Parts: sequence; structure tokens; C-alpha cells
Amino acid sequence: MRKLLCIASTQLVCWAAQASGLHVQVQDREGKPLAEAVVVLYPVGRAAPASAPPPGPVLIEQERMRFVPALTVVVPGTQLRFANLDRWDHHVRGTQATGLAALDPNAPAGFEFRLAGRAAGQAPAATELVVDKPGVVLLGCHLHGSMRGHVFVTDSAWTLKTDESGVARFEGLPAGQVELRVWHPELLVEPPRQALQLGATTLQQTVQLGVVPRRRRL
Repeated sequence: MRKLLCIASTQLVCWAAQASGLHVQVQDREGKPLAEAVVVLYPVGRAAPASAPPPGPVLIEQERMRFVPALTVVVPGTQLRFANLDRWDHHVRGTQATGLAALDPNAPAGFEFRLAGRAAGQAPAATELVVDKPGVVLLGCHLHGSMRGHVFVTDSAWTLKTDESGVARFEGLPAGQVELRVWHPELLVEPPRQALQLGATTLQQTVQLGVVPRRRRL
């Protein structure tokens, strides 16, 4: 089984015991709802809460010249399973995502392997690996340059993808100060984190990013 070393990142955090909520509306450059943005919260003053990896592998498929899903959010220690459902061969290439600590000496070394095309009536070719540290991995294919995907390995259990309406809904959070991080695959440079104060009521927050998402191949 392969090991992938991603970018290490830590945050200090602190909170009170009162439950709170936070709804984050993420918009693109034109003010339209932005789906599949990653929203991460870090409580201020103590370590961010962590989640245990799932007991089984998380599946990422290559189908119709795409990575499906295009964006996968996991925690360190998660086992990924890549499978090729197309009839032709693909590569799976993993590198550090553009614009994220590109000069960091701890940047991931990356990985690459080839998956044979699926034969009729046969199980798809597949390979598994483990992502063991936080970071963002860009997925590509040497054979088909248009194929692109991302794996976001989060360092906080308080991590959600925005839905089709561009909203990430956090419920049952402890009250207190948090830092809000928003990331999207089309960002060249990640914006600064925002400080928020959570209280007894649900806080509504809007974040606009300077990106316009690409149209995906059907």
C-alpha cells in the first residue's frame, strides 16, 4: 500500500460550552452560489477537533474522462481507492495543488500509477493508497490532460463542502471564536482566514471568491 505525505498544518483553538450554528454562503466572482467550495472552521485557542478516518476505502473513479467525484474531502489516515471504469487506460497522478505553500519543504512528493482500461464483464482496475497528513492534492492523468480532480485532506473535523446553493451548514458548534477558511479548486491563492464569534444563535456569513468555476465535461 502506498503512502502519500501531504502538507502539514496545525491551528490552535478555544471555545465555550454553548452550542451554536454557522451557515456560510460562498459566492463566485459574479455573486452566484459556488458549489463544492470547502469550508473549514478552527476554534481559536486550542487544537482543532479531529475525526477518525473511515473504516473502509473512499472511492474515486475515472469515468467518461473525469475523476468522480471531482473533489473529495477526507481526514488524515484515509485510504483512497482509485478505479478506472473507462475502456481505455488512465494514469492517476497526484501532486501538490497550485498556490498552496509551493515553497514549503514539506510539500508532498506525489504519486503516479497507471490503471488499465476496463474489459467487458471484468471488475475495473484499481489501486489503493493512504493520505496521512493535511494538504490539497491535485489529481491528473498523463494520457488525458483535460482530466483533473482534487483531494482535500483536512486538519479539522469541522469541514464541509458547499451544496448546490453554495451553502455549508454547521450545527451544534460550541460557542466561541473561530477562524473561517474557504478553499475552492479554481483558487490560485487561498484568501486570508476570517475571525468569527459564534454565540447562542446561528450566524449567517457570506464569502465571495474571485473565481468562476469551469464547466464540467458531460
